[in-house]
Amino acid sequence: MTYRCRTFLSIFIFLILQGAVVHALSGFSPEEEENIRIYQDSSPAVVNITSITVKYDFRFRPIPAEEGTGTGFLIDKKGHILTNFHVIEKAQKLLITLSDNSQLPGKVVGVDPNNDLAVLRIDAPPGQYSTLELIDSSNLMVGQKVLALGNPFGLKQTLTTGIVSALGRTIEAQNGRKIEGVIQTDAAINPGNSGGPLLNREGKVVGINTAIIGPGNFGIGFAIPANNVLKIIPDLITHGYVRRPWLGVEPIPTIHLKQLGLDVPAGILVAKVVPGASADRAGIRGASQNLVAGNYLIPWGGDIITHIDNTPITNFEELASRVEAFSPGDTVKVRLMRKRTPMEMEVTLLERPKP
Repeated sequence: MTYRCRTFLSIFIFLILQGAVVHALSGFSPEEEENIRIYQDSSPAVVNITSITVKYDFRFRPIPAEEGTGTGFLIDKKGHILTNFHVIEKAQKLLITLSDNSQLPGKVVGVDPNNDLAVLRIDAPPGQYSTLELIDSSNLMVGQKVLALGNPFGLKQTLTTGIVSALGRTIEAQNGRKIEGVIQTDAAINPGNSGGPLLNREGKVVGINTAIIGPGNFGIGFAIPANNVLKIIPDLITHGYVRRPWLGVEPIPTIHLKQLGLDVPAGILVAKVVPGASADRAGIRGASQNLVAGNYLIPWGGDIITHIDNTPITNFEELASRVEAFSPGDTVKVRLMRKRTPMEMEVTLLERPKP
């Protein structure tokens, strides 16, 4: 070995040992140092949200009553805060507590009950808070380290750590709609964590903590993936709601008709078409009569939708999910059966009326 190589090797070993000594002297492992860094960098963007309702005493005088608390986080220098819809759903007044303990009134900018998301806004100087960045969550892997920041049980600025336990879960929003592609994590999530960020080891937001199983943490928590959020934030800020396409039909899954002994293909029977909606303009037909099957009166004679853009459709959730994968103005191919005759139509999707 040459002198130069020995010298390089000695320097390399020295640097490794020096790093080990620094960690030993600091008292923290590399992972602990990483957790500390993420907490210190990210926590100034996390806020506590107090929702307040108004009750009345026996003389009908209004009395503010605290409804509950949750978490949110700032996403830009305009004071926009992302949180869960169920955190602010019943609130008549919102109080936002920043990391420096200052309190400001919050204003609802936009809501999306289907994804259990809401955007709020505060009027505060940008220098008073930090922001967090949402990133592409499609590359998450089971086993990947994640960190949850929030205010469980009102305990502000709490950090918990864990891993991605599973991907692609489906949970139900409070309005009954299915939220798909949900992240499952064992990072402790408790009541009050709702609306807080789920971070990767770079401190970037990969999910929004939204639900747990049971009254407390059992190592099973759920977060809405950041990709779901990135698609709808512009609409929530600009319009106050999410602009979604719709077909404009009242469907009956034919599996229920099969159970009544009717010979129908797999799909959804169009019981009714909303006048002026996408389906109506394309010529899709609703039921023309009623059919008695056992003790039931069944709408009959309408088209049976079997596929949308080659994807089989057998229930309402599949119909809604497939249609909402497009944007208003897009054209989709709808395959259907009309009186035993297969047909294919091109349907231009209109925007769903504002809720």
